[in-house]
Amino acid sequence: MTPDGVWAELVGQEPAVEVLRGAVEDPTRMTHAWLLTGPPGSGRSTAARAFAAALQCESGGCGRCHACLTVLQGLHPDVTIVATEGVVIRADTARPLVELAQRSPSSGRWRVIIVEDADRLNETSGNVLLKAIEEPPPRTVWVLCAPSPQDVLVTLRSRSRAVALRVPPVDAVAALLVERDGIDPAVAAVAARAAQSHVGIARRLARDPQARARRATVLSIPPRVRGVGDAVLAAGDLVATAQADAKAATEQRDAEERSALLRSMGAEGAATIPPALRAQIRDLEGDQKRRATRAQRDVLDRAMLDLLSLYRDVLVVQLGAGVELVNVEHEESVRALAASSTPEQTVHRMDAISEARTRIAGNVAPLLAVEAMTIALRPQS
Repeated sequence: MTPDGVWAELVGQEPAVEVLRGAVEDPTRMTHAWLLTGPPGSGRSTAARAFAAALQCESGGCGRCHACLTVLQGLHPDVTIVATEGVVIRADTARPLVELAQRSPSSGRWRVIIVEDADRLNETSGNVLLKAIEEPPPRTVWVLCAPSPQDVLVTLRSRSRAVALRVPPVDAVAALLVERDGIDPAVAAVAARAAQSHVGIARRLARDPQARARRATVLSIPPRVRGVGDAVLAAGDLVATAQADAKAATEQRDAEERSALLRSMGAEGAATIPPALRAQIRDLEGDQKRRATRAQRDVLDRAMLDLLSLYRDVLVVQLGAGVELVNVEHEESVRALAASSTPEQTVHRMDAISEARTRIAGNVAPLLAVEAMTIALRPQS
């Protein structure tokens, strides 16, 4: 680790680090529940883990000791990390956390419970956690993570201390990729800009040529949508790609989970599943289906954010703003789109993309939402 210890991965988050580090060093600045907010890629989960490591570390987060390393690797017995792969965090996931919160730390200085997707707590699961967060034991700390305070149930956010993270500078993300991952500086700069400073996405774009190719395919949609027929075909391709990516990401894991469950029940290799065991298989399949839905939505949402970045560049050119393009490598396409439309039309298209994101988050059929979006992208007379 660098001299910054556990905080080294938090790029451009000096104000947030100062607050969290201050709480570790000064007990009077510590509280029992924290809400870390910031846009995707700002490092909410990274900050939560770093904070947990610093709380367990005798030196306040050296990044080298056993406590720091086990927390950062997700292996510390007194640090629990909850991250849902479904659309919501359900009550049956929340209830065990309430019991866990009442236990004293087994070996560390604190019991830390990190909820990475606190915005996915619904009213039922949020109310399950409410009393535990409201009145925790003295050595228990809750760390909730969400894109913004408004995304979290008001009853939870009113009982937590908020720390806001910001979008890190592109140059800082590119420097991190060069220093930590050995990425070529030119590739790192393009990836950081394309990811709009989202560290995880920037790292994937820099290291995975296929990820860069998929993004380029998404950005090729606007120039080739000339009418309703093109729009419908483009929507179908986009949704099919998202489904394929989601399946590729979950298929092997689904098979391994099913095999492990059958093995644990002594039914591996059986021609038919005994009736008494079918309920457990159905529960597993339900969890896997929810995970696949979440994965598909995430892929589509990322594609729509890429499209928004393209139209942001189009608007920059149309308005003559003196700022750098996000998609420098697609400048020719950006300028062509800018020349063939008005700023008002560009804003209308950005609104259509944002509406599609909202509809999909609201459980509208992805194909219908994406078709409406791509139809809005076609040239207007």
